[in-house]
Amino acid sequence: MNKKYDLVLVKTSQVQKPSTKAYDKGFNFDDARLMSGAWRNEPNPDMCKEFFRCLAICHTVLPEGDETPDKIRYQAASPDEAALVVAAKNFGFFFYRRTPTMVYVRESHAEKMGKVQDVTYEILNVLEFNSTRKRQSVVCRYKDGRLVLYCKGADSVVYERLGSGNDEIKKITRVHMEQYGEAGLRTLCLAYKDLSPDMYESWNEKFMQAKSCLRDREKKLDEVAELMETDLNLIGCTAIEDKLQDGVPACIETLFKAGLKIWVLTGDKLETAINIAYACKLINNDMKQFIISSETDEIREVENRGDQVEIAQFIKEKVKTELQKYQKEAQTILSGSSGQKLAFLIDGKCLMYALDPSLRSMLLSFCLNCSAVVCCRVSPLQKAQVTRLVRKGANKITLSIGDGANDVGMIQAANIGVGISGMEGMQAVMASDFAIAQFRFLTDLLLVHGRWSYLRLCKVVSYFFYKNLTFTLTQFWYTFQTGYSGQRFYDDWCQSLYNVIFTALPVVIVGLLDKDVSVALSKKYPQLYKEGIQNTFFNWKVVGILALFSLYQSIVVYNFAVASSTSGLTSTGKMLGHWDVSTMAFTCLVITVNLRLLMMCSTVTRWHVISIGGSVLLWFLFIFIYAIVFVNKGTFFTIYVLMSTIYFYLMVILVPICALLCDFIYQGFQRWLFPNDYQIVQEVHRHESDAVGVGLLDIGHQLSPEDEIRYAFAMLPKENSKHTGFAFDSPGYESFFASQQGVVAPQKAWDVVRRASMKPKDKKPQNSQH
Repeated sequence: MNKKYDLVLVKTSQVQKPSTKAYDKGFNFDDARLMSGAWRNEPNPDMCKEFFRCLAICHTVLPEGDETPDKIRYQAASPDEAALVVAAKNFGFFFYRRTPTMVYVRESHAEKMGKVQDVTYEILNVLEFNSTRKRQSVVCRYKDGRLVLYCKGADSVVYERLGSGNDEIKKITRVHMEQYGEAGLRTLCLAYKDLSPDMYESWNEKFMQAKSCLRDREKKLDEVAELMETDLNLIGCTAIEDKLQDGVPACIETLFKAGLKIWVLTGDKLETAINIAYACKLINNDMKQFIISSETDEIREVENRGDQVEIAQFIKEKVKTELQKYQKEAQTILSGSSGQKLAFLIDGKCLMYALDPSLRSMLLSFCLNCSAVVCCRVSPLQKAQVTRLVRKGANKITLSIGDGANDVGMIQAANIGVGISGMEGMQAVMASDFAIAQFRFLTDLLLVHGRWSYLRLCKVVSYFFYKNLTFTLTQFWYTFQTGYSGQRFYDDWCQSLYNVIFTALPVVIVGLLDKDVSVALSKKYPQLYKEGIQNTFFNWKVVGILALFSLYQSIVVYNFAVASSTSGLTSTGKMLGHWDVSTMAFTCLVITVNLRLLMMCSTVTRWHVISIGGSVLLWFLFIFIYAIVFVNKGTFFTIYVLMSTIYFYLMVILVPICALLCDFIYQGFQRWLFPNDYQIVQEVHRHESDAVGVGLLDIGHQLSPEDEIRYAFAMLPKENSKHTGFAFDSPGYESFFASQQGVVAPQKAWDVVRRASMKPKDKKPQNSQH
C-alpha cells in the first residue's frame, strides 16, 4: 500500500497547473511554485527552507538500503512520519543517513539553483513524542554553530507555545487547517526556535539531570521539555490524506443495524473526525448533532490571556453548561414522536474536564442516549478512560478496535479487544484478544462467528444443567422409596461415566458445529445479533423451562422403571431386582438426554448423528462388558437378563417418547406462535441454498479440485492491491490538493474518502446448505 503525502505551506497565492513530472509512488503533490527549487522565488524563501528542514530533521526515521532517492527505504514509528520524510525528499531535502548524533541531508537548491550539497546536522537532544505531549522536538547544531529547536505536533499544543509576532500567520494557518480537516486530512503544525549557546547550556544541564533520574524520569523529562518549547515561531502545517479502508462504511452501517452503539475515539481534528464519521455513515444529516469544542472565540480569548487557572475554570464551566443544555434538549427530542437520532462530538480538551468526577455521570447518561459519539483530539489515556467509563459506569459489554500503539490502552480497558494488523505496527494486535487484517472483517467476527459462538455456548451450558439435573432427580425420587437411607440407585461406575463418556461427545459437537442460519443470512439480517444483546437464549426463563422439563422427564424415567419392577418378569419367571431396574432406568436416561440434545440442534449433520448414536452404543458396549467382568457385583449379568424380557424393549422405546413428548409439543407451539427471529429467518429461507456469502470452511465440500485451486489463488493478496491492513488507508490517486490545482475533484469534501471505501462486487463460488 502506498500512502498519499500532501503538504501545505502557510503562504499561498494563485495555484498553477501541475506539471507532469513523476515523483515517488503515492506522492502526488505538484505545485510549480514549489517544486524543482522554485520556492526560492517566493516572497518567503527562508521560511520555506526552515519548513523543509524541519521535515527532514525532526523525526526518528531510520533509512535503509542504498543512499539514493529512488532506492532508499524509510522505517518509521508511524506511516505519517515516513510520509513527511518522503515529502521533504521530493522537495529537495533528502534525508539519507543517520548516526546516534548526526543526521545527513542532501539539500538541492539550498543556496543556488541546480546546486546539490550534503549537509550534516548534529542532533543534540531529542524530545520524544508521547500521548501527553502530542508533539516531537529536536535540538540540532548547524556546521556554522547555529542552534535551532525544530518542533512538530498537534495544532492544539503548538499554538499554546508560540511567541509574539505570530498572530497573522496563526490566523491564516488556522483557516487552512480547518479546510484540510473538512476534507478529511490529518494535520500537524511545524515551528522552530533559534537558541543562544548560554540558554542551551543552562537548559541542557537540567535535561541531562532529568534524563539520569531513576524515579519519575518521563515526568521530569516532560517538565524540562516545557522549558525549552516556548516562544516558538510557526512556519507552516502539513496535511496527510488517509483514506478509509475497503468496506468500512458498509461494516459500520451493518453493525448499527445489529443494535451496536459505535463510539469513535480519534486523535484527529474535529473537522477531520466529522468528515470521517460522515464517510463511515456513522453520522448523517438527519441526526441532531451536539458539539462541544474548545475551538471557540470565547475560549481563545481566555487562552490569549495566559492565565492557566482562569482557562481551566472557564472551560470546565463552559463544558458543564453545554452538557446541561444538551441533556435537556436531548430529553425533549427523545420524548417526542419525531424519532430523530442524536450524535455527540467533543474534543480532547473539553473531554478532559467532562471526565471530571463531578461531570462524569452527566456525560455518560447523555452519551448513552446518543446513537453516535465522536471524541476527537484525544490522547491514549483519554481513550482508555472513556472505555472504562462505559464499561464500569454503564455496566455495558464493550469492544475496542484499533490498529496502532496509541490504541493499546483502549483495547486493554475494554471487555474484548480487537487489533488490526497493518502498517501501524503490531502493538495493538499483541495487546488484543482477536486480530483481523481489515476493519470490514469485524462484520464476520461479530455477526457470524460471534453470534454462533454465543448460541453454541448458551446451548452447551443449558444442556449441561439439564442433563445433570435430570440425572440427579431420578436418584432423588429413589430416596423416597428407601426411607432416606442413602442407598444409591445407580452403580458407581455408571454415575462416574455419565458425564465423561455417555453424554460427553454430542455436546462437544454441538459446541463446535451448531449454527442456526448461514453466513449469508447472518449478514443479511444483522438484527439477529440483537438476540445476543438481549440475552434471549440464556436467562432465568430459559433455565426455569429447562428445569420444569427436567423435573417431568426424571419422573417419567423413574416411575416407568419402578412400574416395570412390579409387573415385569424375567425369562425364568422371577421379578426384576434393584440393579435390573436401575440399569433399565439408566439406559432410558442416556437415550432420553441424548435425543433431547438432538432437539436443541439447529443444524443436524452426520457428526451429530454419529456422536449421539455412538454415545448410546458406548453405553451398551460398556454394560455388556461390565455385566460379565465384575462377577461379584450386583450388576452381574443384568443386561442379559433385561434383554430376555419384552419389558426392556418397550421401556427403551416408550420412555424416551413419553419423556420428550411434552418438550416436543412445547417447541412446536413456541415456533408456531412465538417464534424467535432466527426461526422466522429459517422459515423464510428454508427452500433456499446456503450459496451466497459462503465461508472458507464450506467451500471445499462444493468445488472441484480445479475450482478449489482457482479460488485459493483468488483469495491470495495481490501485489497491485490498493488496500492493506490500515484502519484508514490510502490508494493515492485523487486528493484535496488536486482539486485546488484545477484537477476535477468530487463535489463533496468527504466524497474522496467515501469513493475509496466502496465495497467491490466480487463474485464468490456458491455451495448448498448441509
